[in-house]
Amino acid sequence: MVGTTRFELVTPSMSTKCSTAELSAHETLATSCPKNDWDGQSRAGEGVYNQSREGAQELLAIEFSLYGDFRKPRAEAPMSKHAFSVSMPENLTSPVVFASPHSGSDYDSTFLQASILDGQQIRSSEDAFVDQLFADVPRFGAPLLAAVKPCAFLDLNRATEELDPALIEDVPRRSQNPRVASGLGVIPRVVANGRAIYRGKLPRQEAQRRISQFWHPYHDALQGLLTQAQDKFGQAVLIDCHSMPHEAIATMPARHTNLPEVVLGDRFGSSAAAVVMDRIEAAFVRAGLRVVRNAPFAGAYITQTYGRPSRGQHAVQVEIDRSLYMDEARVRPNSDFFAFKELLGQVAAEIALMDQEEMPLAAE
Repeated sequence: MVGTTRFELVTPSMSTKCSTAELSAHETLATSCPKNDWDGQSRAGEGVYNQSREGAQELLAIEFSLYGDFRKPRAEAPMSKHAFSVSMPENLTSPVVFASPHSGSDYDSTFLQASILDGQQIRSSEDAFVDQLFADVPRFGAPLLAAVKPCAFLDLNRATEELDPALIEDVPRRSQNPRVASGLGVIPRVVANGRAIYRGKLPRQEAQRRISQFWHPYHDALQGLLTQAQDKFGQAVLIDCHSMPHEAIATMPARHTNLPEVVLGDRFGSSAAAVVMDRIEAAFVRAGLRVVRNAPFAGAYITQTYGRPSRGQHAVQVEIDRSLYMDEARVRPNSDFFAFKELLGQVAAEIALMDQEEMPLAAE
């Protein structure tokens, strides 16, 4: 055991067979993203900042100092212009790209003052600390891309066309998909449990500004990293990292006597080759984690857009039970945080070892 926590590093001999389940996948339109060139280093400039290299404990200290008691906005916080952070390995040795689109935690004062929620309530839709859980992946030869702005401000796992007419002015009311209808469009109207974020509507211009300033740079960077991997290795694998509220799995059907701790989504086989999905699942299972596939999360915009197995580009969404590493009510790491981070490092290291010889050739 690691300390007094429930997590321990495991060997392949400790692996057990996991179960699978299915639920309807999200539907959305896919779009292409232009290619970016990356030079193997963290880059600074418009839309990007250098991710801190401090240890995890210091990163958490920075996190807490920024938000204080979480109920009060930072009065002097400026509007950040950074769209994402990217940490590159010293040597790119893996075709795998890790990304965390919902872990952004830059709740600037302008956004908080426009919301009717306090600083803790508004974080309920955030994949808090997921980028820190996967912060070691550059050590394994793979890059890590992470959002800066929070999911409540802009959802990077939605298409730019998913504008909510109940929130955004001058958006025509027409047939909307279930996500938009429930307030979870690209500019969310609600956070967890359907709590409204704003008092009224937002100008269409504000929605377009967020999309232009933050959505497009993130997705340009993501496709750039995948293209770089594919150019070098012949294949690219996206691990789209997320967290899920414990209640999302606690209400699963009674047949799940042992609730899953990780849900892998490949849109029922359409966003990743079977051998890729099997390899990723095996890495989590060998670490002693209970895994299911595609239920209750099969993947949304990102997996559908970037999962192109026939072209040698695979995408798998990873959802991790938040209760494994954090106090969900207080949005704080729990006593298992660092042990679980170490365990995920083992998983990420195994996934990063995947090479093109294990994957099917892309269609000509």
